[in-house]
Amino acid sequence: MAGIAMRLGAMAAALPLVTACQANEGTVESAPATAPEGACDAAPAQEHLGHIASAEAGAVLLRITGARQLRWALPRSAMTMDYRPDRLTVSYDDNMAITRIACG
Repeated sequence: MAGIAMRLGAMAAALPLVTACQANEGTVESAPATAPEGACDAAPAQEHLGHIASAEAGAVLLRITGARQLRWALPRSAMTMDYRPDRLTVSYDDNMAITRIACG
């Protein structure tokens, strides 16, 4: 019996939150006209293909792409496939030469 009373109490406590969400249901927010700050643009970095992967190269790539996060893709390694618009992924080969530069 105490378990049921606890569940009912938790549901009653959550009711104002559900009601507040429903009150805003009809509101439409406009999307921003520009890309969010930190959004990645890999186009300017393509001239760095073939360069040697290093901490300095990573800093330059972050600066010119506008990305907030840098992910190095080691040769023959697995990576998550989640897309993050603020992340730059840089792949390189066994000789440390950059082979791919892409956002996400």
